[in-house]
Amino acid sequence: MKTRSTTIIGIIHNGKAAMAGDGQVSLDDTVIKSKATKIRTMLEGKVLTGFAGTAADALALFELFEKKLGEFSGNLQRASIELAKEWRTDRILRQLQAVIAVTDGKHIFLISGTGDVIEPDDGIVAIGSGGPFALAAARALIYANPKMTAEKVAQKALEIAAEICIYTNSNISVVTIK
Repeated sequence: MKTRSTTIIGIIHNGKAAMAGDGQVSLDDTVIKSKATKIRTMLEGKVLTGFAGTAADALALFELFEKKLGEFSGNLQRASIELAKEWRTDRILRQLQAVIAVTDGKHIFLISGTGDVIEPDDGIVAIGSGGPFALAAARALIYANPKMTAEKVAQKALEIAAEICIYTNSNISVVTIK
């Protein structure tokens, strides 16, 4: 059985950061949950994190990432690199099936278990089943209306992805950095 459990988009736009996620968790072709929470804040609301993949694996990674943020005094880039290194080299962590997106409003990264720490050129990270749809929608929205807020772009991009991707629903939560 294959668990499909997310579409997450993180955006830094016009000096603000937002992350949005849908609520659907599917097991094969069955919706198991429709209102899952996939975004967390860390460092007293200064960092946003979102996950795609199996929930238990993502929760373990969130915990480890939060520890790395503490170890490196909130330095998002360093914490992201150290998480990716440990994730890639640790025998047990290497088995985790998830991808995470993180932002502190200045930087935004996609982190994977293969050692990837990718900071996109355009300030948009989209992961999960509907990630490509949300990414394309966000880029088009920003192109059409450059003054649109990061929060509105994230919300609308997820709404568009939910119309296209069967593993993405419209129970969308958007979190912004204070």
